Amino acid sequence: MPIPKTVPAIDRRLLRDDVYGRLRDAIVDGSLAPGEQLRDGELAAWLGVSRTPVREALLRLAEAGLVVARPGSSTTVSSLDLRDVRDARDVVAAMHEVAVRAAVPGLTSDDLDTMRAAEREFRDAIERGDVDAALRADDVLHGVPVTVAANRALSAVLGQYTPVLRRAERLRFASLGGRASFARHEELIRLCAAGDAEAAAAVAFDTWSTLPTDADQPADQPEQPTPEEHR
Repeated sequence: MPIPKTVPAIDRRLLRDDVYGRLRDAIVDGSLAPGEQLRDGELAAWLGVSRTPVREALLRLAEAGLVVARPGSSTTVSSLDLRDVRDARDVVAAMHEVAVRAAVPGLTSDDLDTMRAAEREFRDAIERGDVDAALRADDVLHGVPVTVAANRALSAVLGQYTPVLRRAERLRFASLGGRASFARHEELIRLCAAGDAEAAAAVAFDTWSTLPTDADQPADQPEQPTPEEHR
């Protein structure tokens, strides 16, 4: 039969992004564990897609530091590297600082209501010990200024490096350290509502820059300097 001319072609960009997002989330939540070998054929069968978007997604995941690709050999889920997490944390903190500073003058009452509702959901999730729900609510809260800022370059950087921090966020939200975020969120929203862009941006930076980067490092405690940092 002739191909109908009125049927639009499949949007490959959307398919590629969906595959990337599903693999990224599987790595972040531990479904694909550190050191696990990733075979594009098996992943394609699991996701119900061809190998091409899987290969493209694996390249993007390698750029983000979530997988290690060895040409001609294998691709594996990366281990949690302290240096990579620290680097990503510093970049993400700076991007949220920029986003909040740019967004505050344009925040509407609806935007602030969305942030407040997300904070309530975040609190409830932390109290229940539901880390996944806490992460989703946290994404919504911090996503409001990012959306309002409408900086595509900033969003691209966050999209690349935020997943690297997910294991660090899980560490905070699974511990008593997650409750320390309550006060930061409240202060962020208060300052945004007051129109104090500089102070709100500083709180946003602090919220992200204090994420723990090591399972042995208690949340919200200053990291001990390395021997090199003493010099």
